[in-house]
Amino acid sequence: MKQQFYRLSLLQVKGSIKNKKLDDEYKKVFQISHSLFFIAAVHLCVINALIYQQPCFLALLPLSTAIFAVIRGGEKPRPIFWFFSIIGSLLVMGYALSQGGVSSISADLLMIASVIVCGLGYAEGASLTKALGGWQVICCALIVSLPPMLILSFILMPEELATISVSAWVGLGYVSLFSMLIGFIFWYKGLSQGGIAAVGQLQLLQPFFGLGLAAVLLHESVNLLMLLVTIGVIFCVAGSRKYA
Repeated sequence: MKQQFYRLSLLQVKGSIKNKKLDDEYKKVFQISHSLFFIAAVHLCVINALIYQQPCFLALLPLSTAIFAVIRGGEKPRPIFWFFSIIGSLLVMGYALSQGGVSSISADLLMIASVIVCGLGYAEGASLTKALGGWQVICCALIVSLPPMLILSFILMPEELATISVSAWVGLGYVSLFSMLIGFIFWYKGLSQGGIAAVGQLQLLQPFFGLGLAAVLLHESVNLLMLLVTIGVIFCVAGSRKYA
């Protein structure tokens, strides 16, 4: 009788362990699916950001990424990190607003949504990269985002494809291959290794890299205000990374 009792107890223990492992696997699959959904949403929002071109809102993206690094990634930056992060975002926003530009309420709301979802997607992607790897995460995310992108492509497609210039096709190919695939492999790997909040602050420099390339390639003018703001942003990025 005792032997039967011990056998039943042993079977129950094994069964509970097995069920727990299955539950853990189901939770892991759910978390991966959940993360890939938000990473796919990032790519839709990046397209939206490129359409509306609002640098003042993009200045909030590093701050959004840091907030979700705390919420989703469990990171705990020091209080002084938030000081440098906020000052850096305000510098970029101030410079963007000083350059003027036309906007609308609908475009502003879309950009705010883009900033929130992108920050969440970056944090999810970096966390998932630790388990799956950088290229696996971005490839899966692109596959998930393919159906809605195809639908949007057909909706926004011009009446005649012959009107699209060769340079436009080359630009599309570059963005598809480098910006949306290869670039994100290194981006998610960097976020996962260097810390989401700390590495995410490098995004503050992105507008100025773009302006610098425009000056070199397109011979656009670079004013003193841009140089001063860039120096200030570099100081803020260095400070935020040190105290992250």
